[in-house]
Amino acid sequence: MNSLRMIGAAEVDAALPVVALVDRLEQAFREGAEVPLRHHHAVATPEGPGGTLLLMPAWRTGAALGVKCVTVFPGNTARGLASVLGLYLLLDATTGRPRAVLDGVTLTLRRTAAASALAARFLARPDARRLVLVGAGALSAHLARAHATVRPIDEVTIWNRTPERAEAVARQLTGEGLRARAAPDLEAAVRAADIVSCATMSATPVVSGVWLKPGAHLDLVGGYTPAMRETDDDAVRRARVYVDTRAGAGKEAGDIVQPLRSGVLGEAAILGDLFELARGQVAGRRSAEEITLFKSVGTAIEDLAAAELAAENLGIPA
Repeated sequence: MNSLRMIGAAEVDAALPVVALVDRLEQAFREGAEVPLRHHHAVATPEGPGGTLLLMPAWRTGAALGVKCVTVFPGNTARGLASVLGLYLLLDATTGRPRAVLDGVTLTLRRTAAASALAARFLARPDARRLVLVGAGALSAHLARAHATVRPIDEVTIWNRTPERAEAVARQLTGEGLRARAAPDLEAAVRAADIVSCATMSATPVVSGVWLKPGAHLDLVGGYTPAMRETDDDAVRRARVYVDTRAGAGKEAGDIVQPLRSGVLGEAAILGDLFELARGQVAGRRSAEEITLFKSVGTAIEDLAAAELAAENLGIPA
């Protein structure tokens, strides 16, 4: 039996070229997989807010089987630790034989950004060049790189409640060859943007729909619980709305759940998900002037596709 391969963060990062990963995600959504509902478990701690254990399985019959184990412990920030930690276990779907254990945090960052870029392939204007990043966390630079592979991005503006963090991301991206700067005025930045990509932990809207110019694409990556919200009802009213998965976004994403509950958004107004877009079952962008909105909460099919690609590029036996 082949020995179990342990793949660290740097190896995972190097094994997932952005364009190849976006292509692999498009193939995965087109072909499909078995994806049971993710498991959410509350974990009490002796002090602090406690945490959450997430288990996300998926498999392709006769090919690959995998499960991501993620912990979210907000109190870790005070301990000097990352609040989100995790591992991905990749197995053979015919025998159940473990093939590799991959760093789950890096895998998640890479596939999340790639999913946003995949959506932008269908929904952003082909000539989109101004990208605004709302939030300067671990995902922000990944989002910039991913969007820049599918659209001719030549200007990246970053806004964050802590300006120093936005400036740090701008320096990082500038060092990688992207023209980037921190934005002191979020409204002005959004009004000029072709793509607005939000990755925040906000419980209340950060981006107002009235700021979006005709032709803008709004990419919502944060807001992963029904109580969280990154944009307002005006954005939902003005935009053609798409999601990564109907089941996930309709239950977990505040930017979708809350407008559904209030009647601002009807079920029929969610025009498609990544499965339908990848299969050509629904139309993406139809005109240069319309506003599009994409909301993602993540799905295990993305993790499986990314893990398979990483294993292939690292020469891990099937």
